[in-house]
Amino acid sequence: MKIGDLKLKNPFFLAPMHQVNDIAFRILCKQNGCGLTYTWLINPLTREELILDDKPAVQIAAPSEKGIKEFIKKYENKASLFDFNLGCPAVRAKEQDYGAYLQRYPSKVEKILKTMKNSTTLPITVKVRKSPHIPKLMKIFDKYCNAIAIHPRTAEQGYSGIPDMEFAEKIKSKTDLPVIYSGDVDENNALEVLKKFDFVMIGRKAIGNPAIFSKLIRSKASGHAENQRFSSIAGNAQKLGISGTPKTWNVFHQYLKLAQKYKIGFSDIKFHALNFTKGMDGAKKLRLEISKAREIKDLKLLFER
Repeated sequence: MKIGDLKLKNPFFLAPMHQVNDIAFRILCKQNGCGLTYTWLINPLTREELILDDKPAVQIAAPSEKGIKEFIKKYENKASLFDFNLGCPAVRAKEQDYGAYLQRYPSKVEKILKTMKNSTTLPITVKVRKSPHIPKLMKIFDKYCNAIAIHPRTAEQGYSGIPDMEFAEKIKSKTDLPVIYSGDVDENNALEVLKKFDFVMIGRKAIGNPAIFSKLIRSKASGHAENQRFSSIAGNAQKLGISGTPKTWNVFHQYLKLAQKYKIGFSDIKFHALNFTKGMDGAKKLRLEISKAREIKDLKLLFER
């Protein structure tokens, strides 16, 4: 199970998500067995110092190749691969011609991917959305990339509507590269999706629920009794105390311990605290109280009740 020369333990990846994928949350997902974590999209000209202790896939978003070589050289020893974002549907991406809106300019896309490929020996991947430009871009992807991730919704759809599985399957049929499927993947459909694609990304279903990865690994192991690797990973997750359906407050405290270690800002910790209430009894009331919290000790008290 590989992307380029990168060996992967399982096919379950954490999708790149803005605000969600801080270093603490990525590590927590990794501890639950996640095969590969992704950063959120990053401008290569950023002055922010990235913390990549989980050795993630680093996702780049840019309208040109400016600064990409220097960025990759700075972080290649801490990354597993570099991914180029051609899928962001945000208004800002439209205004600045990056993400899904850069697909209209094949020559720019080729310059960027060529620069990325020539700047590192690590794998290069691309994440795209459904658009009429994709068929023309496939030759470029085949030339410079080691894998393609496809979210088969249009930029106009955003995250609503039904992903076009047929479109994603057409992409898969037109390339020999591994294809990573992204779009409404959860514990109920992941194994079915893997019958058609090489890897899957878990996005919104992982928010507040990093244990989804250990659940998926156990599901995979039960369907592949001959494959001891998945059983071993599931066993490691159990040793970490994160198997089954862990009590939400225990998972939140695991996140909080990591967040404090990496000095995550309180507003981001609070954001995750709100998401960890999913499925809890009295979640609505708890979220209201979390919104009023002013210090970390307030959140600790709420999750210890």
